[in-house]
Parts: sequence; C-alpha cells; structure tokens
Amino acid sequence: MKKLVIASNNPGKLREFQFLLQPLGIEVLTQAQLGIAEAEEPHVTFIENALAKARHVSRLSGLPALADDSGICVEALGGTPGVQSARYAGDNPKSDQKNNEKLLQDMQGVTDRRAHYYCVLVLLRHADDPQPLIVEGEWHGEIAHEERGDGGFGYDPLFWLPELGKMSAELEREQKHAISHRGKALQVLLQRLRPTT
Repeated sequence: MKKLVIASNNPGKLREFQFLLQPLGIEVLTQAQLGIAEAEEPHVTFIENALAKARHVSRLSGLPALADDSGICVEALGGTPGVQSARYAGDNPKSDQKNNEKLLQDMQGVTDRRAHYYCVLVLLRHADDPQPLIVEGEWHGEIAHEERGDGGFGYDPLFWLPELGKMSAELEREQKHAISHRGKALQVLLQRLRPTT
C-alpha cells in the first residue's frame, strides 16, 4: 500500500493520522485534496458510520481509505453524545466550543462524571473489500466542571485524567498519542499493517 486516503476533513484528526502513519512510509492524502465531499453519517453506531465513510472515499478515489468514527460517551448521559459528538450542539456550524458548553450544561448537578472516548478505525483496501481491517480503542476519564488547556481538539479541554492529574488538552502530543483512544486503535492497526518477516 503506497497511498492512503483519510476519510475526514477534521484538521485535528488529520494531524494525528499523518503523524502516526509516518513510520509506514505511506503517502497520506485527504479527501479534501481529492475534492471528495464528506459522506453521510446516518447510523447509530460508530462502526457503521466508519464503514460508510471509508467506502464512500475509496469508491470515489479508487484508493485504499482509512476512516475513523469516534466520540465521547458519558456514563450518566446514557452514552451520549456518542456518535453525535461532533454535532452535539447542532450542525450550523459544528463547533467544539458550543459542544463543550452544551456538555457542561447537561452535566450540571451530575455527580457521576465518568466518561470515555471511543474510536473505531476501518481500513478498506478497495471500495468492495470483503475483509475490512477494523480496530478500536477506548480512553477512560471524567468530565471536568470547567475547561482547561489549549491542546488537542473536541472535548479535550473537559476530559480529565485522574491518574495524570491533567486534562487531555494539557498533554504533549506524543503523550496523548500513546494513551488516547485513537492512538491505541492506530497502534493496533499499524501492527496489523506491518509486513511479517
């Protein structure tokens, strides 16, 4: 595999993918570079949305495609925002700041702050690949009472890591990639992509 298209326009995700895929020597393209619009994400599960995105991009590009569907799941809210994480506060336009404000509002008075990030990655070698590579990762923490830190993206300024005493948004890039949901999933994917000798 010489080239791979990332089925996302999220700049934070794209930076993470390009950084983590460097060791394989694969040329990483984005769907925007190829003029491919985002796929619909009508499904209620992360895996179905990731498959839909990967098929859409692979079909239109004629290249292998890697799609991610991820989000934050809050225990006390029954797993929401879940697949709606990027659109939690609405779609017009999508906004990390508005999503964080809505989550803080929905968590007012809630004592159970447990939450986890979840990521599923789907790699299709071609649009009709009958054996997509599917990997997942989870990252457990808590929802803080206020935002802190200016790194990362999404809900990172609210995602508290008790064992580190920091927000996700306060981590160095390499540290985050080593322990995050997407980092864990990508490490499994990289192991499966590396040629066995």
